[in-house]
This record gives sequence, C-alpha cells and structure tokens, in this order.
Amino acid sequence: MRLITHNMLSCNIKGVTNGFPLKIESVTVVEKEVDFNPDFLRHMFAKIEWKALVEGARSMGYEELPEDSPDASELESDDETFLRKLHHALLELHLEEGALVCPETGRKFPVNKGIPNMLLHEDEV
Repeated sequence: MRLITHNMLSCNIKGVTNGFPLKIESVTVVEKEVDFNPDFLRHMFAKIEWKALVEGARSMGYEELPEDSPDASELESDDETFLRKLHHALLELHLEEGALVCPETGRKFPVNKGIPNMLLHEDEV
C-alpha cells in the first residue's frame, strides 16, 4: 500500500467521528521505483493531507519530508528536490506487511501483501 492510498483511507466503524488519519504500524516496507512525474505531483499536492502524509512516512522510516506543508513556490521551483522527496514518499514507499490503526478506537486493520483489509465486523457496521 502506498502512502497516496493511506492518505485517502479512514476508519468507517459506526459511531467513529475521528477516523483519520489511520496510524501505520509497519512490519515490512519496500521501495519500488516509479517514473517521476512532476505535473502529477503538483496536481495531487492540493489533495494531500500534509500532516497525515508526514506521520505516515515517518512511521515507515522516511524522515525527509518537512514538518510543515511547503508553499506553492516550492512546487513550481526549477529545483526538483522537494518534488522528488514527495514522489518517493507518495509513490515509491510501499507498506507490504503491517496494520492500519483507527485513532479513535484502536481497531487494527491488517495489511498483507500490500493490501489493506478494511472490512468491518458485523457489530461495527
């Protein structure tokens, strides 16, 4: 599971009001090279919840993203350093094994072979 996916997932257990962001408990993280596309990153940047991305990246061992969200000038700069760090975090880090944890209930959703299992139990619907 990539962090771009993680950034869009939340806990949907009945009665949960604060189900985002899910905390990541990583067991196995792999890096898979993906073609760099700065236009895609500029487009996606506005849709990303920055704090959740930084927390997710750090829980997977990646410390290169700044704590605070950068401004638009860094996205448009000729220096692609920031965009390459964002690219690596969003698209090249993969959580292969671990769990996603609801911040409100502590319910763990397993991630196996890179696929998060977000199915709810009957009493959670």
